[in-house]
Amino acid sequence: MRSFDLTPLYRSTVGFDRLFSLMDQLGGFENAAPSYPPYNIEKVSENGYRITLAVAGFSEAELAIETRENALVVRGEKQAEAEPKGEFLFQGIAARAFERRFQLADYVSVTGARLENGLLHVELVREVPEAKKPRLVPIANGSAKPATVDAIAA
Repeated sequence: MRSFDLTPLYRSTVGFDRLFSLMDQLGGFENAAPSYPPYNIEKVSENGYRITLAVAGFSEAELAIETRENALVVRGEKQAEAEPKGEFLFQGIAARAFERRFQLADYVSVTGARLENGLLHVELVREVPEAKKPRLVPIANGSAKPATVDAIAA
């Protein structure tokens, strides 16, 4: 159960709905966090990231990667064998279906994925549009007059 109330923030902010809903979602994951399959998230460059999931035993056809609305969803579903090849004395290799969700920040997109040695590598890059990047504003000295709308139109 969450120990803080975000209601006052809803009244005094505009446009932060997604942030608040994300905080609400994070509050509910204390005990229910899925642990299968295990994964790593690494930063490979200034704007490049890689998510690696341990999916031993899954083929490319049994895995699906989907992105939508700042979320990455990786699913795996094993095809049931028609007839087991033998009798298991111990079965420790997981072959259960899974769905792992990752929340992506703004301007983060998936650039590719590859399956190698039982590890699924999902490559991500953060590409901020030029209009959203910080820019320097020139400062005029005191004797120069700022340009007016009439001067710009002429």
